[in-house]
Amino acid sequence: MQKLCMTVNKFFKLPVHPFNLNNEGKKTYAEWQYEKGIETIKFYLKHTDVDEMFKDKVVLDIGCGAAGKTIFYASKGVEKIVGVEILGKYKPEAEELAKKYGMESKFEFVGADASSTPFEDEYFDTIIMNDAMEHVDEPEKVLKECYRILKKNGRLYLNFPPYNHPYGAHLSDAIGMPWVHVFFGEKTLINTYKELVKDLPDGNERIEFRIGKRADRTEYFSYINKMTIKRAKQIIENSDFKVEYYSEEPLRNIFRYPAKLPGLKEFLVKMVVCVLRK
Repeated sequence: MQKLCMTVNKFFKLPVHPFNLNNEGKKTYAEWQYEKGIETIKFYLKHTDVDEMFKDKVVLDIGCGAAGKTIFYASKGVEKIVGVEILGKYKPEAEELAKKYGMESKFEFVGADASSTPFEDEYFDTIIMNDAMEHVDEPEKVLKECYRILKKNGRLYLNFPPYNHPYGAHLSDAIGMPWVHVFFGEKTLINTYKELVKDLPDGNERIEFRIGKRADRTEYFSYINKMTIKRAKQIIENSDFKVEYYSEEPLRNIFRYPAKLPGLKEFLVKMVVCVLRK
């Protein structure tokens, strides 16, 4: 099955991915994030505006990565913004970019698990959680922690691509085939991914980043939790937050009606978008 997967994959062009851009010397992960900053909040802007999200606010960006998007948010008039990321290796890159754009006085990088942060109760006006819900190990605990550190009437802006999104397996740095995780099992995908990235300059780093081992030593994709729309809605409904806005954005406009059908939406929704109020 690995051979078949690799053969089929050759017919598909890789989407643009920051890991590959960095290897090619075109731009760093942080720079790529900064350039994509407005895209990360565009779906929220159907409900609110940039000033309401950021101006004069104390903001937390969960799962900030190299914090390029965080620094973009900083440029929108925040009082202070903190980027939380479990991978502390990104801190130097993030701080360098903040200095480049003159945002170092407003920006702080904190290496921490989003389910257990070092912040005081009711500290933040705004929390952003872009493309993070599908990565955290314990999403229920993360929402509970967000509720604790968010001020009264503060908002949590949350969006994520559901697992059965065409690239929901988060392997598109090496595998360009859409819905590859629907057609091939996890073991095949692990072996295929390893083979495709092994000779890259950061190949070992990518493998360690995406693949973990269970107690029985079997490998699995530890980088994602396979978050579905159904599971996310249950988690949100069971949280203490009030849902102020909710939208399921289709892959393309032509899919807007099929993407409403229960049997198809998990495959045809590009982004689940929520604004939650404390």
